[in-house]
Amino acid sequence: QVHLVESGGGLVQPGGSLRLSCEGSGSAFSVMGWYRQAPGKERELVASITRTGMTNYADSVKGRFTISRDNAKSTVNLQMNSLTPEDTAAYYCNARTLWSGTNFWGQGTQVTVSS
Repeated sequence: QVHLVESGGGLVQPGGSLRLSCEGSGSAFSVMGWYRQAPGKERELVASITRTGMTNYADSVKGRFTISRDNAKSTVNLQMNSLTPEDTAAYYCNARTLWSGTNFWGQGTQVTVSS
């Protein structure tokens, strides 16, 4: 019943921008965030945001990425600017349900930064 659907991934040149969106359904959510995983690397937290707007960013994306959310629509977005090839990865939306505290994952969306 709970689903997270991601969109916005694609191919972009270095220095470009992309905006990822994650649309949740079936629940309200407490913390929502984005993780990424590149080939040969572990999955890492990119950014997270609480219902009150408290944010947390990986050091590698601070100043370049901005996370935001719409509580009423259970959506979370990730604006990615000044992209570099090191940002290339599969990006996954993660959300914790407000009442049960259960974590759910989106299907993932590929971001490729290349010239």
